[in-house]
Amino acid sequence: VQNTLNMSPEQILAEQYNVGKYGSDHAHAAMLVVLDGEQLNFGLPQFQLSSKYIHFEDHNPYLIHKHATGVPLDMLFVSIGLKVTQDCIFVEYDFSKSANEFCTEGKKTVQVYVNGERFLSDISQYEVQHNDRILITLDDKSISKHLKYLDSFKIFDVPKKPLVNSEKDIFI
Repeated sequence: VQNTLNMSPEQILAEQYNVGKYGSDHAHAAMLVVLDGEQLNFGLPQFQLSSKYIHFEDHNPYLIHKHATGVPLDMLFVSIGLKVTQDCIFVEYDFSKSANEFCTEGKKTVQVYVNGERFLSDISQYEVQHNDRILITLDDKSISKHLKYLDSFKIFDVPKKPLVNSEKDIFI
């Protein structure tokens, strides 16, 4: 058993989830989180490049980049201070403060959709696939509007690079 005292939180999670080698996968997906009718802006600096395995980058407010196999959304959520439960969504806007809590009340319930379908399992354990579209919301009234908006997000193709075995060709 490896000593976890000298490991970063990301290394501990990578070991816990048996994440593949960095670069073993490359996928892009779109994620929209709507709280009290407002889109959470993952383009802000505190949400950018927070994990080497899975992250947001280039100030894009929705595009997830995944760079290894076996990476669940939990690794992204932990790295950006987001937690999604059956009843609440917790967001740390500033890591020096406590999380902001958005919980079910009245007709508002936590709802998760993956590729337009209601997702009833634990979203933190879901492994993003290329072109996935993920909606996490507390807004029951506007689900179809949010899904349509999510579908409008551009997901960039991942360039496929052939493996080159020649010692002379150092570039792919």
